[in-house]
Amino acid sequence: MASHLNNSWDELLKGEFDSEYFDKLRDFLNKEYAAHTVYPPKRDILSAFAHTPYENVKVVIIGQDPYIGERQANGMCFSVNDGVKCPPSLVNIYKALEYDLGIPPTTCGDLGGWAEQGVLLLNAVLTVRAGASGSHAGKGWERFTDYVISLLNKSEKPIVFMLWGGYAKKKGALITNPKHLILTSVHPSPLSFYQGFLQCKHFSKANKFLTENGREPIRWELRSVREYRENK
Repeated sequence: MASHLNNSWDELLKGEFDSEYFDKLRDFLNKEYAAHTVYPPKRDILSAFAHTPYENVKVVIIGQDPYIGERQANGMCFSVNDGVKCPPSLVNIYKALEYDLGIPPTTCGDLGGWAEQGVLLLNAVLTVRAGASGSHAGKGWERFTDYVISLLNKSEKPIVFMLWGGYAKKKGALITNPKHLILTSVHPSPLSFYQGFLQCKHFSKANKFLTENGREPIRWELRSVREYRENK
């Protein structure tokens, strides 16, 4: 797993990458990738950080762990590569986006365009064994991503944190800086979607906050990297 991101995260996370707990995590991952099918591919584990440097972060969406199906996980929470069928939670995110801002759904599940605009798509656990949700929990990833959240909490630039579902909401305890906005809702999974996620309007609320605080809003309609780069 490459830990060189070629952006500001390299210096900010150097102490974590060089730490004893991360060495143990790295050893665990090497054994897991050698013995099992693990998602995402090694090259994509830190993709969220590669797409969204620290100083560019405007919005943080926190997931739990990667998708467990073949070719789905790409290192950014809720995102899949273009050409891969959108999982149910992402389908529901698109429904909420249409309800909120009138942006029609698409079959493209690549959210890299959001990431390049400043949306950090952060899973709390960055790897998973195929077909086994939570299989890499408790191995060190949570310590690493909690540290990331604590760094973002210290940012002088206002950030919107979108905490969807009980697991993500617990991360709110790490966000104490009054400069930031915390938005909470049920999870977009089919089990809870109609209990409030559809109507949460987090996308327009985030843009309103960013605009009021002198930051460029997110163009939520530009989801893929290709769409963003062609229209920026």
